[in-house]
Amino acid sequence: MRLLLISDTHLPARAKKLPAAVWDAVDQADVVIHAGDWVSVDLLDELESRAQRLIGCWGNNDGPALRDRLPEVARVELDGLSIAVVHETGAAKGREERCERAYPDVELLVFGHSHIPWDTTTPRGLRLLNPGSPTDRRSQPFCTYQTAVIESGQLKDVALHNL
Repeated sequence: MRLLLISDTHLPARAKKLPAAVWDAVDQADVVIHAGDWVSVDLLDELESRAQRLIGCWGNNDGPALRDRLPEVARVELDGLSIAVVHETGAAKGREERCERAYPDVELLVFGHSHIPWDTTTPRGLRLLNPGSPTDRRSQPFCTYQTAVIESGQLKDVALHNL
């Protein structure tokens, strides 16, 4: 099962549209995961119509129209892997410990907010992934997104893609 992870798209504030490479990745993915700060309901509609499957949550910049359609925390099991998607996890310092406490039943936590790519694994095995932003790099050298594969309940082939 091929995953595309994106977050912090901020459309149309930071960009007018998603980069073509991200749309190509949408077309190749079995599941698209968006970790909040969509800003535009239009992007949610477009991803829902184009993605094979879409899982997402709302972020701090998402208004009532998005919050009415998306959860604060999305939870799903994909091919035997338990996943949660949330926008904010707090400061980088202590993130692993906080997330282990907050998500004891999860094997993969996808988050956003910082626009900073992140990939760590906690002592108990919780994988934390932040794909950065495909439209607003802030202090990062590149705009980014991530891809991964789930095979028999195992997360594999996690890759960060620079735009």
